[in-house]
Amino acid sequence: MRAGQRVQESIMNVHASALAEAHLPDEQTTAFAREAIEDLSQQPKKLSPKYFYDATGSELFEAITRLPEYYPTRTELAILRERGSDIAKIIPEHAALVEFGAGATTKVRLLLGHCKFAAYVPVDISGDFLKAQANGLKRDFPALGIYPVAADFTTPFELPRAVASMPKVGFFPGSTIGNFEPQEAQAFLKSARKILGKGAQMIIGADLEKDERVLHDAYNDAAGVTARFNLNVLVRINRELGGNFDLSAFTHRAIYNRERHRIEMHLISKKSQTVRLLGTSFSFRPGESIHTENSYKYSIERFASLAHGAGWRVRESWTDAAKMFSVHALEVAE
Repeated sequence: MRAGQRVQESIMNVHASALAEAHLPDEQTTAFAREAIEDLSQQPKKLSPKYFYDATGSELFEAITRLPEYYPTRTELAILRERGSDIAKIIPEHAALVEFGAGATTKVRLLLGHCKFAAYVPVDISGDFLKAQANGLKRDFPALGIYPVAADFTTPFELPRAVASMPKVGFFPGSTIGNFEPQEAQAFLKSARKILGKGAQMIIGADLEKDERVLHDAYNDAAGVTARFNLNVLVRINRELGGNFDLSAFTHRAIYNRERHRIEMHLISKKSQTVRLLGTSFSFRPGESIHTENSYKYSIERFASLAHGAGWRVRESWTDAAKMFSVHALEVAE
């Protein structure tokens, strides 16, 4: 075994011991702690974007979607409005709509307005936000069976028994697929195919390549909402895991990586500092980054290739007139 490997194993054994002694309140918090410790121990440091989404993070993201610089949400909504009747023609009536990473119900309401679904299964890691959104939807769609599932949609989970016999249609809007590395995106699509089962379909949004200035402004808004959203992951670590991050000592930065076709979000340390988390110390140099999120931008052809590699076939693709965003109807490839 190399010396570097021995050192890394020793470090992770210390982290595991700290976790064992922490008496964390539930499995989700323990998983959060484990991933945060492992990711902050790496070089370069990173944190998973799925931990943006506590109640505050979910609300901040909804605020981002209303910003003038942030085009994806309004563009995708326009496509869903204009193409809702086309989508309705190709999915079965009385199916169960399963939304992976359900946030606010704005987009799903458009599908429910066009299509005759028998049930809606929103799946999200933020249980409180999920429950509030589901309750609001129940009032407006009283005949619809609504079965929220609080789970990490990137890992296998069980669908409610109430929808077992229904045809399944997955819904994954917002270009969340772009937050995965390409191999992770394929793994998610394979997992979704397995969860949804035989004959499943999926409606999925993917952001498209475009002018770099448009991309830069969308992730570096003038009001600083995206910066607060990015920093909120440190707020969560402080509150839920007993961390002592000084938020004023980190700044938000989003850049476009042209070679990899992606926006990268980072939290940059403003100074030399040491942060503690569950008894473990993490040192930062001035200018050192915590890489918190990627947002890959696709062409229609590259997305189709990605889906094909995960066992899906693109049945239809729709874009806006300016080709800023795309929505795809997938079906399981036989």
